[in-house]
Amino acid sequence: MASKVQVQKITTLTGHRDCVYTLERSEEEHVIFSAAGDGMVVAWNLDDPENGELMARVSTSVYALRYMPDRNLLLIGQNQEGLQVIDLKDKKILKSVPLPKVAIFDIAYAPALQKIFVAMGNGAICVISSDTFELQTSVRKTGQSARSMGYNQQTQELAVGYSDNIIRIFDAGTMDLKHELTSHANSVFTVAYSPDDKQLLSGSRDAHLRVWEVEQHYKERGYTIAHMYTINHITFSPDGRYFATCSMDKSIKIWDAETFKLLKVIDKVRNASHGTSVNKLFWSAHQNQLVSCSDDRTISVWDIKELEL
Repeated sequence: MASKVQVQKITTLTGHRDCVYTLERSEEEHVIFSAAGDGMVVAWNLDDPENGELMARVSTSVYALRYMPDRNLLLIGQNQEGLQVIDLKDKKILKSVPLPKVAIFDIAYAPALQKIFVAMGNGAICVISSDTFELQTSVRKTGQSARSMGYNQQTQELAVGYSDNIIRIFDAGTMDLKHELTSHANSVFTVAYSPDDKQLLSGSRDAHLRVWEVEQHYKERGYTIAHMYTINHITFSPDGRYFATCSMDKSIKIWDAETFKLLKVIDKVRNASHGTSVNKLFWSAHQNQLVSCSDDRTISVWDIKELEL
C-alpha cells in the first residue's frame, strides 16, 4: 500500500554556540545527545525540549559520538585529542584514549566483537578494545580521510567511506579488505546499512545516493541524484520502511526504503527548516520524531506522520 508522509516541525533546540555536527541515541528513546564545534556534548529530552543538559565539554570540536548501550557509556571523538569515554551515570570521563592528532569523523561499535572503530582524518581506522579501551591496531589504505562507517551485524563487515571517493568493506574481526566500491566521483560522507543488513546506502559530495546489494558481493543496485550538493548523512526510520537524507543544500528528504521513491522534501521555504548545511539526522522511535542538526547552530525536531493512501 502506498503511503504519504506528512511533516510538522515541533520545536527548535538552541544553546550550542557553534555548528552542530552530530546527534546520537541514549538509553532512553526520548533523550538524544548532540555535539558541536563548541566542544559541548548536550543531552536533550524530547518530552521537555526547552533545556539541554551539559554532559561533557571538551577543548576542540566534536564531529562524532557513539553510544554503547550495553554499558551506558558515550564515546566522544575529540578532534586532535583522541577518544573520550564518558560514564553517563556519573557524568565523568572514564577513559581517555590517545589517537593521532587529526580529526575524528565517525565512530562505530561492534558489541559482538568487543571492538570500537574510529574513522580518522589521516585515512586510518583505529581499532580499540571495547573492554579495555586499548588501541589494538590501525589500518590505513589511503592517506585521505576516512569519513563515515557502517557496521553490518549479520555479516560482521565494516563499510568505510573515504575522501578518495572509495567505499571499502572490511571483515570487522580481522580488518582484512573484502571489497572496494568505486562508483562515487567525490568524498563518501555517509554510509548506512539497512535495518535488515541486506543493503548498503551511500551518499557523497557528488550528491549521488547509491544502493549496494550486500548478499551479491555489494553489486550496485542503482543510484539517484538525491540533492543539489553533498549528502551529509543517511538514517533509517525505526520501522525500516523509510530513510532520510540531509545535505549541504540545506534540505532534508524522506524516501521509501523499498522503492527508493522520494516522498517528502523538508526545507526552509516550505517548513521553516535550517538556513545552512544540515549535518546529521537521528530518527527516534519516540513518537516517530526525526531530529536534524545544522551549521546554523540549531537542532530541529520533526513530527513524521504516515498517511495510507
